Amino acid sequence: MHQSTSTSGGRILSITSGLRGRRLPRRLLQLYIGLALYGASSALLVRGGLGLEPWGVLHQGLAERTGLTIGVVSIIVGAAVLLLWVPLRQRPGLGTVSNVFVIGIAMDGTLAAVPGVHGPAAQIPLTLAGIVLNGMATGLYISARFGPGPRDGLMTGLHRLTGRSVRLVRTAIEVAVVATGFALGGTVGAGTVVYALSIGPLAQLFLRVFAIPPAGAGSTVVAGSSPERVILRS
Repeated sequence: MHQSTSTSGGRILSITSGLRGRRLPRRLLQLYIGLALYGASSALLVRGGLGLEPWGVLHQGLAERTGLTIGVVSIIVGAAVLLLWVPLRQRPGLGTVSNVFVIGIAMDGTLAAVPGVHGPAAQIPLTLAGIVLNGMATGLYISARFGPGPRDGLMTGLHRLTGRSVRLVRTAIEVAVVATGFALGGTVGAGTVVYALSIGPLAQLFLRVFAIPPAGAGSTVVAGSSPERVILRS
């Protein structure tokens, strides 16, 4: 009887490992497509000229002051934020490190390929496309479950350290980032407001679309206690 139970347990472990193995290529694909699309979406917001996402405002402001490309600034800021994980005792994953580099590279590549536009008839669709694409990209790379981005990890680390709500910590960080970026010359406008109001619902929608259930799970819906829900909670 004991031997039968042991054999069954071994079979379950073998099946679970096999499921993980088969899902790994999809997870990696989602991670890097998502990060590349995130960089592309940020570049579309730049070209739209109607306002950037909060961290994009900071990146653009720093780029204006330093003469560096906005993608390079994004990489430098991401690496600096990642260093703040050390005192917060956060543990980075493959997705965390990849986030630092892939988004900045994709952003500069897209900016080189997409020319600037003028007039609301072109700016509004480009800005809306950037916002929707950003939500899709967020759903893709977070659902891959390779760890949060540096900025998300900063938020969750401060939440754990201070005991303050995720909503308060996230709001405080983004207000500080936008204010600093605007003071440095970053673009704040209608696009920034629309992004702030819509990115949560959009990201949550795409998290469900692209969710990869843990091995052995039968549902593709993101669990209520998952890190994704904590990161996106508003």
